[in-house]
Amino acid sequence: MSQESTVPGEVVETTEIPEPGAVTIVVPTFNESANVRQLLRQITEAVPARLPCEVVFVDDSTDDTPEVIEKAAQDCPFPVTVLHREEPVGGLGGAVVEGLKAATSDWIVVMDGDCQHPPALVPDLVATGERANAGLVVASRYIKGGSRAGLAGSYRVAVSRGATWLTKALFPRRLHGISDPMSGFFAIRRSAVTAEVLQPLGYKILLELAVRSRPRTVTEVPFVFQDRFAGESKSTAQEGLRFLRHLAGLRAASPVARMIGFGLIGLTGFVPNLLGLWALTAAGMHYVPAEILANQLGVAWNFVLIEHLLFRERRRHRRWWDRAGRFALIANADLVLRIPLIALFVHQLHLGVLSATALALVTTFVLRFAGTEALVYLPRRGREKPGHGSTAQQGEPCEQTS
Repeated sequence: MSQESTVPGEVVETTEIPEPGAVTIVVPTFNESANVRQLLRQITEAVPARLPCEVVFVDDSTDDTPEVIEKAAQDCPFPVTVLHREEPVGGLGGAVVEGLKAATSDWIVVMDGDCQHPPALVPDLVATGERANAGLVVASRYIKGGSRAGLAGSYRVAVSRGATWLTKALFPRRLHGISDPMSGFFAIRRSAVTAEVLQPLGYKILLELAVRSRPRTVTEVPFVFQDRFAGESKSTAQEGLRFLRHLAGLRAASPVARMIGFGLIGLTGFVPNLLGLWALTAAGMHYVPAEILANQLGVAWNFVLIEHLLFRERRRHRRWWDRAGRFALIANADLVLRIPLIALFVHQLHLGVLSATALALVTTFVLRFAGTEALVYLPRRGREKPGHGSTAQQGEPCEQTS
């Protein structure tokens, strides 16, 4: 990662920490060269007269955005820093985390680089936070005075509203008092967040902050979502899938939620298992070897789903083939263990066959879940270091969207 700091009229390479300002504006960018000059102009017109500021761009671009920022910064009456990341770890959310680490002010405002978030609201966000003694101030499109007017088309409106409903339904306590958890425009006290605990994936960093390290006091201010100044939205189907993966990972953060998810995924595994059994027996195979082979289809199905939905953040602890082998061993051991357990429950506890079978299924399920966590996804002793892997997946570009 390279760091370039600019002051009015000068662009110099430096490692010095700038003087603290009243607010640090963090702007993650991905190929926004057509927008950054206009954004800096808007910040210059709206913020410094009311509030001392510095601007930190965290850039994952493949175009000339960093160079455009450097040139535009020469006309700015405040410090501008460009952090260009060679590896865009964690997407836009990962870029924001880097900006949080680089900020020197007590208040940090996160906003997009496409001019859809009005800089004129930055002083109001900070002032509202000070008045309410809040740790987080969200600029919301969904309270009185706010508007989502800048969302292009009914499809994006529907997706935004659907994502908002889904996240609030999954996290009713954590998102209580936040009407717009999909907002990318907010102010947070630097003391209210520990960047190392964040594990972002994609562009919904506010959701990550609210769920993993939500400040005690949260307030909101309305804002009107503006039209994009130039270029096109980075919203894609791939980014939507990334959001769903992130959502599932956040929801599965607690052991109880992981166990429930593990059970639900296990139930879906019956589908490929039964289809495989039908196909193999229809081809003339004896039902015993057919069941053994078909069971492997269910095991593979379950492994893929839990890898991406339940244990995404822990995959780095072992290589994929090691995880797959251990998971298959545990899943197949379940079949071997279940019959002796049924016999034990029938003869020693004097249960009926159906009751014994149900109890054996529950017992092996709990053992399978505990074994999967302990033997497949927990870090090996001495291999995990503090702070290692604090951001999510590597190689995922910072993509801006709302």
